[in-house]
Amino acid sequence: MTNHDQQKKNEFPSKITGWKHSVAVRYALFVVLVIMLYVSLAPKLLPETYDIAVGMPSDKEILAPMDIPDTKATLKAQEEAAEKEGQVFTILPLRNEALVGQMLDRIFRLNQDDQVSEDDKIKIYREELPQRVKDHVQNFIMNNRNSSTYSATLFEEVTQRVDEQQYHISEETFIKIPRLTAEDINEMKPVAADIVARLTADPIVEAQAARAKVAEMVSTSSLSKRTSREVVQELARLSITANKFYDEEATKAAKVEARENTPTVYIKQGDVLVGKGEKITQEMYTLLEKNGLLKDEVNYSPQFGLVLFSLLMAIGLIMYIRQSEGASRFKYNNSQFVMLLLIILITITSMHVINILQNEQRPYIGYLAPIATGAMLITLLLDLPLAYICSILFSILASIILNQRQNEIFDFQFGFFAFVISFASIFAIHRASQRSSLLKAGIMICLFGSLSIFTMLLIGNKDWTQESTLYALGFSIAGGLLTTILVIGLMPFFEASFGILSALKLVELSNPNHPLLRKLLTETPGTYHHSVMVGNLSEAAAEAIGANGLLCRVGSYYHDIGKTKRPSYFIENQNNMENPHDFIDPKLSKSIIIAHARDGVEMQKDYKLPKPIRDIAEQHHGTTFLHYFYHKALRLAEEQGVEPDFTEEDFRYPGPKAQSKEAAVVGIADSVEAAVRSLRKPTVEQVESMIEKIIKSRLDDHQFNECDLTMRELDLIAQTLKETVMGIFHSRIEYPEEMKKHKENEEKDRGQKLNEPGTGLEQ
Repeated sequence: MTNHDQQKKNEFPSKITGWKHSVAVRYALFVVLVIMLYVSLAPKLLPETYDIAVGMPSDKEILAPMDIPDTKATLKAQEEAAEKEGQVFTILPLRNEALVGQMLDRIFRLNQDDQVSEDDKIKIYREELPQRVKDHVQNFIMNNRNSSTYSATLFEEVTQRVDEQQYHISEETFIKIPRLTAEDINEMKPVAADIVARLTADPIVEAQAARAKVAEMVSTSSLSKRTSREVVQELARLSITANKFYDEEATKAAKVEARENTPTVYIKQGDVLVGKGEKITQEMYTLLEKNGLLKDEVNYSPQFGLVLFSLLMAIGLIMYIRQSEGASRFKYNNSQFVMLLLIILITITSMHVINILQNEQRPYIGYLAPIATGAMLITLLLDLPLAYICSILFSILASIILNQRQNEIFDFQFGFFAFVISFASIFAIHRASQRSSLLKAGIMICLFGSLSIFTMLLIGNKDWTQESTLYALGFSIAGGLLTTILVIGLMPFFEASFGILSALKLVELSNPNHPLLRKLLTETPGTYHHSVMVGNLSEAAAEAIGANGLLCRVGSYYHDIGKTKRPSYFIENQNNMENPHDFIDPKLSKSIIIAHARDGVEMQKDYKLPKPIRDIAEQHHGTTFLHYFYHKALRLAEEQGVEPDFTEEDFRYPGPKAQSKEAAVVGIADSVEAAVRSLRKPTVEQVESMIEKIIKSRLDDHQFNECDLTMRELDLIAQTLKETVMGIFHSRIEYPEEMKKHKENEEKDRGQKLNEPGTGLEQ
């Protein structure tokens, strides 16, 4: 074979597997999902079109296929709503109490000025005090002119109303003001401000009404002097202005909003548009034409709406999958998307097949539809949370496809029925460990399906007779059994076609009667016991970090199957015999040890074990370094006085490194079990130290670089392995008070155990 042919051969598998992670393929599958949803719902949601003409009688009764807007009725309702809207008034925070305070401050300062005569003061007050009211209002307008809160027409209304309602202080008051002392003014200020604040706290349209209350409030105040009371009364009346003004623009906006908020008047779905034999008028024809009910004038709005509906459902599903990929241990690829699309297609097709048998007189036949098939297959083959999300999707589709009601898009009864049986089936099957569990799930579907039908009957389905109820319950039970048959029949197809390793398949592979496990037990009992222990350790560690514990357990059973080719070269099988590695070249020992991973993969391929199991066998050692044989080779070269013709890389496993959390966990558990087994009387401290050393050694050797284990997860693995080891080897592990003996024996045993690679002790 030429180099070119070899290169082409090597490229071919990558092209085959490359599509699984192709972004273009993923987008194409998304489009397929949208099209599939559109085609499945089109017969139910797209309206029928008619071939009619103006002046001709209709040969059939034409019903509104949807709610159709009634333009005339809607315009009339909008005008009525606008007429009901009254004038809109806006309340402005003018803070008139500040105005009266400013007036009294001005009076205080001017009255203290002896250089101004009393007549001049009267003249100043006569001109300045009324002007201060106008200035106060204008200052508010200037400060808020650029605000989007108030309109220009409102400020015009404010200026006009304040001028119209201006209060004129009596001439006698102007004469009394210059005679006020500083003590009088200081006593008047809080009283005047309080009166104005209290009266302007309420909305004021006409200032005169509020001013009429001033006299009474002044008379009950703390002011004792008559002059002070009279001046406060006049200044308070002058300071009080209207603060609630008619807002023309707001009124117009309110009317516009009333028109916009008026709900559209519809001709209800199912209402008669044209009676059978009725002559088609121009108005009828226009209405049918506008809503796409004519064959020559198709309205594409329903089609566009159905596209959007399908798109939204597909986007919702894809968004959940993308979000869950970051939080879940489950990673989706295009192969799994194809399988998901097939499951959805099978479920939808089953609904349409049952829908063909339905009619308005026998709607209960819809309960025969095996809707829960999709939920069960997704649970078993893909992911539990995804099954719940798809169950909601199937419920929506069932409520549309199985609907026999003319006036409704969704049939709540079928949607609720699909929701209940899908969730019940997921609950019943999510921990399935045997094929017989599928039958139990079918029974659950029958039970909960019947219960949902009975529930809807109690709520008040008056259309159902006793006969139709019995038929519905019977079809529901038959649908549960049909679902079980479909799932049992489809499971092997999906497992074989997509290489899926379901929980049921894993449990089957863990059966000790499997030929490979029986071979492992009979030919290498030590390795078999080691594999079982590794399975216990790895399962606990994997579940602690959210990985697939069952896959770790079953993968552990098969991870050392390659040792059956040369069992005596592995220490756990060297009972009452010498270690053959003591008599052969370390390079040959290295080759024999390393070969067990490759041999195991080849044996598993011969028995057609799934790829995830083979990957664990191939990757559990990664590219770890066989320290013992390397140093033994160095020692021999030194004794022979020759330069080493090898490097450290020659004494490493070929890999690949662990590509998944499960492979990494099995590799760690494999080393931990071998290391603990090498100790005669392990102590708690030794176990903890050994586990940490093994994990640190692999971490420093970059063995976890190609899987997504985090430092936190490594800590959890170490803690879980320690607790599990304590439980499994409890009778052998010494606690602190038992630790004073056995150290010399332990060191001796550890030296013998160094022939076992990957223990983490070879250094």
